[in-house]
Amino acid sequence: MQQHFSLADCDVVGFDLDHTLCRYNLPQSARLIYDSFAQYLVTEKGYDEDLLILAPDSLDFCCKGLVLDIEEGNFLKLAEDGTVLRASHGTKSMTFEEILEIYGRREWKHFNTVSEMVSRTAKYYLYDNYFDLPGALLCARVVDSLDQHDGQKKYDFWKDMVAAIQHNYKISAFKEDCGTYFPEVKNHPDKYLQRCPESVKKWLKQLKNAGKILLLITSSHSDYCRLLCEHVLGNDFEEYFDILITNALKPGFFSHTPNQRPFRTLENDEEQEALLSLDKPGWYSQGNAIQLFDLLKKMTGKLDPKVVYFGDSMHSDIFPARHYSNWETVFILEELLGDKVTVPAKAESEPLEKKGKYEGDQLKAPYFVSKQWGSFFMDRVPGLENAEETLVHTWSCKCISTYSTIAIPSLEAIADLPLDYRFTRFSPNSSATAGYYPSPPRALLPDEESVTMK
Repeated sequence: MQQHFSLADCDVVGFDLDHTLCRYNLPQSARLIYDSFAQYLVTEKGYDEDLLILAPDSLDFCCKGLVLDIEEGNFLKLAEDGTVLRASHGTKSMTFEEILEIYGRREWKHFNTVSEMVSRTAKYYLYDNYFDLPGALLCARVVDSLDQHDGQKKYDFWKDMVAAIQHNYKISAFKEDCGTYFPEVKNHPDKYLQRCPESVKKWLKQLKNAGKILLLITSSHSDYCRLLCEHVLGNDFEEYFDILITNALKPGFFSHTPNQRPFRTLENDEEQEALLSLDKPGWYSQGNAIQLFDLLKKMTGKLDPKVVYFGDSMHSDIFPARHYSNWETVFILEELLGDKVTVPAKAESEPLEKKGKYEGDQLKAPYFVSKQWGSFFMDRVPGLENAEETLVHTWSCKCISTYSTIAIPSLEAIADLPLDYRFTRFSPNSSATAGYYPSPPRALLPDEESVTMK
């Protein structure tokens, strides 16, 4: 495989919507998601009302790449070899000795299935995107609460958490104004959504003018997709794309066959009968990558059109697009913003009561480095018996270089580049920092090893 990647070589450019084309105000959206799950657990399932109160700095617990060991109530940060680097029981960090006692220095028992991106199981849950992350904090606090009241050893709250997720994000929730999440975003879009920068809109038009086919593939339902796109791109958002696919149910969109998941047409946001094939550009629901690729062959007149897909979820976007469809993949990783610079605490320049409502809350953006979990990319392992500690890559970091073509903090980071700009791609033959644009995370730079490490 060549060492460089260029958009000029691609025939088709595809985008995920949430946290890719549509960026959120993370502190506000994290709080809303947490509240929407917590409200359900307290009002519908009888959990402790204390879950509704959130300390300002508690979102520091949220860190992408964590795995919840459901039965044990433990959260784990894994090294690239599957060993446990850090862990917490509920919200409480475990000591290195406690980790050794429970997990040892061997591969975690479910690492094999986690590393194959199998995520739906009763044994564990992988937190890999911003819609999930606030749920990690809530689950951790549920464990704390159960320990306090029941002294439980094995935990059985997960089914209730799944019910909370389904209640808030179900396909009809937007239309029915059901749950806490959709009604709030509908009523206050500016509070939660960032408008798409003009540079990105111009870049999308530039791609189209250069003859590229543009796709939008999102697991959001069509009504929510329309709200987001109108807000962030404008009322003419459909003109940016040749094909829009909503309710795509990724990663199944990439892994399932046409008869398992056919495309459907939409009328007034209601899904219609299944289509036997995909014959023309337009707006569709559900579907699968196989029939989409057949249409792309027809549209480009090429037997093997080159597709690149931009997304923010390793599990739903990047891994399946690469693994099942062999597409090029660009990983949107806001953690690059947090890990690249160490942000000093702002000096108190004005009294608290004069500050905006959210500034005073001090709910930091989740992508700044978590004090509890450390760098998303690297961590230190204490040496045994006075041996020196060693630096190791996290499993999340390994996934990036294995399944992404390149990784960027946002679309804005590349929007002003010429379309024939040549990015250095991730490859086994290049350095650990190749593939990150515009610059690698600070934790991966040898002369900065001490930065962001605790």
